[in-house]
Amino acid sequence: MRKILKIAQREYIETVKTRTFLISLLFTPVLVVGIIFFTSRISSVEGGRPPVKVVVTDLTAQLAGQIEVAMSKHNQSNPKRQFLFESLDAKDDVNEVEEQGRERLRSDKADVYVVIDADIIEGAGKAHIYTYKTKPTTVDAIWGVEEFINYAVVEQRCKTQNISAELLAEIRNVPVERVEIGAGAGEERVQSRNQTIVKMMVPFFFMFMIYMGIIGIGQQMLSSVIEEKNSRIIETLLSAVSPFELMAGKILGLAAIGLTIVGLWSAVSYGSVLWQGISIDVTGKLLFYFVVYYILGFLLFSSLLAAIGSVCNTLKETQDLMMPVILILILPMITWFKLVQSPDGVFARVLSLVPPVSPLVMPLRISAGSNVDIVEILTSVALLAAAVLLTMWLAGKIFKTGILMYGKRPSLREISRWLLTT
Repeated sequence: MRKILKIAQREYIETVKTRTFLISLLFTPVLVVGIIFFTSRISSVEGGRPPVKVVVTDLTAQLAGQIEVAMSKHNQSNPKRQFLFESLDAKDDVNEVEEQGRERLRSDKADVYVVIDADIIEGAGKAHIYTYKTKPTTVDAIWGVEEFINYAVVEQRCKTQNISAELLAEIRNVPVERVEIGAGAGEERVQSRNQTIVKMMVPFFFMFMIYMGIIGIGQQMLSSVIEEKNSRIIETLLSAVSPFELMAGKILGLAAIGLTIVGLWSAVSYGSVLWQGISIDVTGKLLFYFVVYYILGFLLFSSLLAAIGSVCNTLKETQDLMMPVILILILPMITWFKLVQSPDGVFARVLSLVPPVSPLVMPLRISAGSNVDIVEILTSVALLAAAVLLTMWLAGKIFKTGILMYGKRPSLREISRWLLTT
């Protein structure tokens, strides 16, 4: 055990003192703070776009004026996001007029062409919105055109039914205040929309941190093993320690590096959220489980990566063998929203007990506010710990033989024989 800790210490110190590590360690927090500062500044400055030319054929002969008024009001309060209104009346041949409107789109004389059915006020017709080679800068403008049409139709329907549009707007307006109560009386906090969104993203953040820690630091495991193998340093190291001690020491050292990086990134992210005036509850219990699952998950996957690195001679050779490992980790990432929505569902509970994905799923369930039973957590930890021991034992057998082999990469049949005979 003393040799394992010595190797872990060496791996940690040799990695931490490199300039590349320090740059990568500090670059991400600086990037996070920079993005938050930049987006906050951008949001306070009104964005602009070229004026959008809207041509309207109003077959009701009642809505074009209201649409023009709505656009005019918008233009007064949004000088950098203008709409240019033009009416194209239908006289005798409606199809001919509509073709003229389409031709204006093709000749770039209009950005949006709208045809409003004659019976839209009664509820049977539609508003047809035509575009040609839609520019990215006008996508949101099309949504604005839809709002103008909706406003005009509702106004006209109110007049037809002798209903006050102002009264209808007042009836529809329902002020909502989101309040989260605390454990004791009087402990209440009003929740903003941004705070609600951030709280929904907290479970994903914990999952993402574990994913980044395993994948990012796992790549260092591959690089370290392959570099020492190709430079023949590995032979000198194996004269002093056993292959298993070398592998275990590397894994523990890189696990400590991963905790350092993830801890700093998490602290900066938490501080940035507080900087924005958004409070989130991160309990000591949640952090404890996060550390436990991160360490066990890292030990599991880094053992696999150490075995992969030992049988390969270059990083390029590791790509095929790495793909199954990455796919296992990606599965919870692409289903995280479903898991957050139903943290106590059968799907989430099963995944939180399956060792390859439980390091990502169980912290997500806990941080999602699910009342996960302590028996489930202990069972999940026990299964994951057993999987770690089994994986490290099997990886150690592969590492023992593969680390001293050079040249052609061994086949899966050869690797299977190592597991059975060594």
